[in-house]
Amino acid sequence: MQIQVVKSKIHRVKVTGADLNYIGSITIDEALLDASNIIEGEKVAIVNINNGERFETYAIKGERNSGEITLNGPAARKVQKDDIIIIISYATLEFEEAKTFKPWIVFPNENDNSLT
Repeated sequence: MQIQVVKSKIHRVKVTGADLNYIGSITIDEALLDASNIIEGEKVAIVNINNGERFETYAIKGERNSGEITLNGPAARKVQKDDIIIIISYATLEFEEAKTFKPWIVFPNENDNSLT
């Protein structure tokens, strides 16, 4: 049997932009992607702390150490600049493997999305 578990989580980051006219996705600072073990193109779930919205999109790489968290395309309608969100990715694992799996969880500074 296989189950889905949390693989990666960027906990409480500030949205820096929303670009409705982009093709879609979420742009994430490359340093945050690396720290959370999320790769470009990976499906991610977004949870908006400010308004309760929950939706899925895919990650694209933003400039390293820029603090960028931009929702693009239709997802831009679900957030506003300065909203606090949680970014989550999941993995499918064998049940026994899932019991000992440890996810990558990152707690950035909410003021500037840095890792310090």
